[in-house]
Amino acid sequence: MDPIAPRSAGTNGLADGELLERIRAGDPSACAECIERYTPVIRRLALRLVGDEVEAEDVVQETFLNAFRAIASFEGRSELSTWLYRIATNTAMMRLRRQRSNFISMDELEAAEEEGPTPPALHDPCCLPEQDLEMAETRAELEQAIHELPESLRVVFVLRELEGLSTEAAAAALDLSPEVVKTRLHRARRRLRERLSPYFPERIPMRKAP
Repeated sequence: MDPIAPRSAGTNGLADGELLERIRAGDPSACAECIERYTPVIRRLALRLVGDEVEAEDVVQETFLNAFRAIASFEGRSELSTWLYRIATNTAMMRLRRQRSNFISMDELEAAEEEGPTPPALHDPCCLPEQDLEMAETRAELEQAIHELPESLRVVFVLRELEGLSTEAAAAALDLSPEVVKTRLHRARRRLRERLSPYFPERIPMRKAP
């Protein structure tokens, strides 16, 4: 089962393979079904990345427009939904880069990658108590902390922890190796723990990351 396909895209719809072939053939109903099927997850991802509903809607529209324009070049080596996630992620990041003067540069990204390898045993410092997550202030601080992450870390954290993708699926969506995804996730978790430590002074129980 595709780990990022919406659960509601069920038995009454076309399988992704058939849907893809009909889109390639220029079937407008297939394009419409693709949009209907994947708009909710793409919108949710976009909103988590750009933090603005209007911008998120623009990302959704650009994602499908770019996808349909490039459909002939999609070789089907990954799931259709994974490919759409990749386009949506790239679209969201490009919009942020155009709008912000403090986005992470390639030099900064390369420097971040030189921090060293991920320790062999990773733990998740963001396993927060459920009762705390239910508090509006705590949720706001967590959302702000995620938004403050460098984009290379934020997008990995969003895909893995919030969207629930596996390491392999996130790597495919971002065109990265699983090892890089694990490293960036670890660094994102570490930064979030440091950022949120004033709100959670006691040691938080942690679980091993898969």
